[in-house]
Amino acid sequence: MNIPKNLSSYIRVLKLASTPSTEEFSQVSLVAGAGIVLVGLLGFIIFVFMTILPGGA
Repeated sequence: MNIPKNLSSYIRVLKLASTPSTEEFSQVSLVAGAGIVLVGLLGFIIFVFMTILPGGA
């Protein structure tokens, strides 16, 4: 295991990384929030269909 080589590559990546701007952070938050809401809505619709359909059949 070559630890110094791995450590130097980690340091290089950390030097290239930067904090996102406020606009970039809000855009990423909006997209992530929309995805969470969409998946939750889809799960709720499936739940409603699974509870209604067996009762009517």
